[in-house]
This record gives sequence, structure tokens and C-alpha cells, in this order.
Amino acid sequence: MTRPERFLTRMIIFLVVVAVVAGLLFPALESAFMTNAALNGLILTALLVGIVFIFRQVLMLRPDVAWLQHYQQHQHDRAGALESAPEPVLLGPLARMLGEKRGRLMLSTLSMRTILDGLAARLDESRELSRYLIGLLIFLGLLGTFWGLLHTVHSVGSVISTLGVTGGDVASMFANLQRGLEAPLTGMGTAFSSSLFGLAGSLVLGFLELQATQAQHRFFQDVEDWLSSATRLSSGAGNLEGGDQSIPIYVQALLEQTAENLDGLQRIVASGEESRRTSNANLMALTERLSTLTDQMRAEQALLLKLTESQVEMKQVLGRLADATAGGLDESSRQHLRNIDIYLARLVEEAANGRTQAVAEIRNEIKILTRTIAALAEEAERAEGR
Repeated sequence: MTRPERFLTRMIIFLVVVAVVAGLLFPALESAFMTNAALNGLILTALLVGIVFIFRQVLMLRPDVAWLQHYQQHQHDRAGALESAPEPVLLGPLARMLGEKRGRLMLSTLSMRTILDGLAARLDESRELSRYLIGLLIFLGLLGTFWGLLHTVHSVGSVISTLGVTGGDVASMFANLQRGLEAPLTGMGTAFSSSLFGLAGSLVLGFLELQATQAQHRFFQDVEDWLSSATRLSSGAGNLEGGDQSIPIYVQALLEQTAENLDGLQRIVASGEESRRTSNANLMALTERLSTLTDQMRAEQALLLKLTESQVEMKQVLGRLADATAGGLDESSRQHLRNIDIYLARLVEEAANGRTQAVAEIRNEIKILTRTIAALAEEAERAEGR
């Protein structure tokens, strides 16, 4: 994106050069200016107004360039980009259109041409006053020229009518002629000075207008290049079959609406595909988790089986020990055996309870996983049905 600062730099350098030349020629320019200070002052005033307006004309491009750069940098987040971007001047209709449009930016050739025609019309309208000021300077210079010539002709006529050689006083006649020629010389000075200031001012404004026009054309080209990258070309059927008449406006609008709907459908299908991939990934994760739970259940069953076998073996050993020592144990040994029996019974009961609780928890996990798989399958079917 070309910024207008480099064109402003050229304009400023040119004005500095003009000011240096005017400073070197200041005595002659001051003498010429004083021949008709009112008209020459009007010409210089028009020149200053034109310089200020042309600089303003170039500076008006800066908000639009900043908005366009900001939008291109944050195009992935259009809502945030439009809210935080500066308000454009020339691209105001485009900014409002982008604010109302949702989804990816896609324009038809007719829409792009309409936007570019509107922008070109606003740029041409902004240059009308500067062109008028250039013509005004030339007109004021010519007006001063004809005014000075009329004054010169009238003064020469008055001088000729007052010439006379009566009385033979030639010295007095030449003195009167010299005094009479002062007015025609003043008129000639007005004519040439106004032409000088008018043409010089038009030259200055012409160069500044040239730089402003180049800046606007470069801005227009950048906008056109950007819009061209987001423009959808037609299929080439620009004319009706068998004739030279173009497609009716409502048919073209219908085609554009159909193309936008197809774009929306494509985005929905892409979103459904993304959802399907996510569902597949979730199903794979659930399958792995089920496999892990199955392995854990098998390990717990094996552990419970080993514990049951150990308890049965211990019970048999204790029974044989009780039979072998039934008649030779004292009261304390019997108490220890009873405690061991109580503890073993409690251990068997806790093992049975733990196994029951583990089985219940595993069943709950399997129910939750089954519901999750069913919900994901329904979501995938809805996404494919879109």
C-alpha cells in the first residue's frame, strides 16, 4: 500500500525551491507587485488558497490508506478490524458494506466496478476546485493584462489628443509628453505584472495538482488491486444465447445470490467435515479409554481370583491346624485363633464389597461412555445431513 507522504515530500520540496527563487528575485517581484497591488494581491491570495486545498486533498488520503492497511492486517477478524480501524472518508460506503456483510469477503465483478466507479467519481469531484483555481489564476492574469492594455490605450489616446506645437515651445511639449506617458507605462506594468503572477501561480498549482493526481491514482490502483483479489469472476456467459442483449439485472442478482448461497453451503460443509473429524478423534480416544478400562477390569478379576484362592487355601490350613491342635491349646491360643477367624471373615467381606463396588463403578463408566458415543454419533449424523 503506497502512502501519500512521498508525494507530500515532493510538493514541499517544490514549494521550497519556488520560495528560494522568489527570494532571489524579490526586488524585481516587489516592484512588479506594487504596480497594481490590489489585483496582484488577489492573484496571490488565490494561489495560497489553491496550495492549501491541494495539500488538504492529499492529506485526505491518509485516513483511507490507514483504514485499508489496518483491515488487510486484521482481515481474519473482520468485526474487530472494523471497530478498531479509523473511519475512512473516500471508502466510507465500502466500510459500511463490509460491516453489514458476514463471512469471507467475496465480490462480483459488477460490485467491484460499482465500488471503483464511486471512488473514481469522488476523487474527480475533489479535484474540481483545484482545477478551477488553476483556471482562475490564468483568468486573473489575462484580466489584468487586458485591463492594463485598456488603460494604456486610453492613456495614449489622451496624450495624443493633448499634443500641440502652438507657440513654438518644443521643450514644454516634450515635458507634457513625458508626463502623459506615465499613465500608459503604468497600464503596461499592470498588464505584464498580472500576467507574470497569474501564469507563475498557475504553474505552481499545476505541479501540485499533478502530484495530488498521482497520489490519488496510486491510491485508486491499490484499492483496485485489493478488490481484484477478492472478486469472483463470472463463468463467461455474459450474453444471452442467440443475441447480443445482456443478462437482465434480476437474473444477474439471482446468480450472485446463488453464488453467495453456494459459498455459505461450502462453509457449512467444511464446518461439518471439521466436526466429523473431531467426532472421529473423540471416538478413537473413547475406544482407547475403553481398552484401558477392559485391561484394568481383567487385572482386578485376576487379583480377586488369586485372593479368593488364597483365602480358601488359608481356611483349609486353619481347619487342619484346628483339628490337629484341638486338644492341646490353651485359652490364649484359642482366643488368637478366634481373632484370626474374625479378621479373615472381615477380610473376605471387605474383598467382596470392594469387588462389588468396583464392578458398579465400571458399569457406570461404561454407561457414561455409551451415552457419549451415542451423542457424538447423533451430532455427526446431523452435520452430514446439512
